[in-house]
This record gives sequence, structure tokens and C-alpha cells, in this order.
Amino acid sequence: MKRIFIIDDDVHIGNMLEEILVKEGYSVLRAYSGTEALMVLINTTPDLILLDLMLPGLSGEELLAKIKNIPVIVVSAKVDIDSKVKLLLDGAVDYITKPFETKELLARITVALRNTMQSANSIIKFDELTLDINLHTLYYKDTVVKLTRTEYAILKLLMQNPTQVVTKSLILERISVDTPDCTESSLKMHISNLRKKLREYSQKEYIEAVWGIGFKMKSE
Repeated sequence: MKRIFIIDDDVHIGNMLEEILVKEGYSVLRAYSGTEALMVLINTTPDLILLDLMLPGLSGEELLAKIKNIPVIVVSAKVDIDSKVKLLLDGAVDYITKPFETKELLARITVALRNTMQSANSIIKFDELTLDINLHTLYYKDTVVKLTRTEYAILKLLMQNPTQVVTKSLILERISVDTPDCTESSLKMHISNLRKKLREYSQKEYIEAVWGIGFKMKSE
């Protein structure tokens, strides 16, 4: 069951939203101020947030800046286009103006949750490494690690098979479409450079060689 966090100091609107969402099969969390919402988010990760802007304590805008990796739909009476644009650029996935039609709100929630699921499928994590397949980008914690095309293809394959030893021949076969320049003789150099970059950012050895077979992600 998907859990939606309603952050709105208007009790009447919050009750109405909760009733609608519960009927649609969602579970609901409530907070009535930005400060209260922030405390809830320390221990809880909802699937989606409905955020009002005019909140006591932290404002909706201030709270939005502190929310990471949770889709936020702003629900506000502010109608000017500049406010909408700024909030979307600051991290909101959508904006709906009060008063709103129930069907429209539910549709926007459905789309936001669907997009989040699709996005999650494009993210691979290993320890503190995060590989975003859509963006072709590697992060160590929140820092971008710059990789060559070949290094990225090798790491992607290893992270997709984190518990397995991937043979040299399989690496060459799988990455050949993306990196036709990688050969058996150059593979060792590419992996050596990749290991060095990961070590520079993390002071850890993330890739280990299995003698005579291939390579795998190294667990602590």
C-alpha cells in the first residue's frame, strides 16, 4: 500500500484529502506545520508528499528544499506562474492549484508514483555508489564521479551482478555494443583506471580481481 504524507495546516482540507486517498486505497500520514513534517520525515519515508506552502514553522518552500528522493506535489492557492516555475525547478514533481478537482489530483498522484517507480528501476546502488542509468552518471554519496564511456559500461555490468564474478570474456561481450574500442588487451587498463577513480573518491576498493576468472564488486 502506497503511503502519502499530507502536509497542510488547514484541517478541513487535510481531512478531505485523507478521506479521498483512503477510499482510493492509500495510507495517509498527516502534519500541520513544516517543523512537524520535518520531524516525521526523520523517521519515515512516504511514497509521495502533498505539500501546502503557507505553513506555520517552516514554510512549504523551506521544507521542499530539505526533502530528498521523495516526490512532492505542491497543493497551493498561489496561482502565479513564477511561483509554479520556481517550485518545479526547486524539486517539486508537480503543482496543483487550490481549489482542485478530485479526479485531477488523483490522476497527478498516479502519474507521479508511476514516474517514481520507473525512475527507481533506473537506479543501481552498491554501498555508497549510485549509478543512474538514465543519466549515465555515477555518484559516490552526493558527488559525481566522472567516468569514461568504457569505465561506465564495465561498472554498470558489475553493479548489475554484485554477487557474481563476471568473466573477462563476458565483460567484453556485454559492453561491446557501447564501447567497441575495449579489447582484451585494454580491459585490464580500463579496470585499473576505474578502480583508481573509485579509490580516490571513497578510499575503498570497490572492485576485486578473481584470479584467472574475472572481476566482481567487493563487499566489506
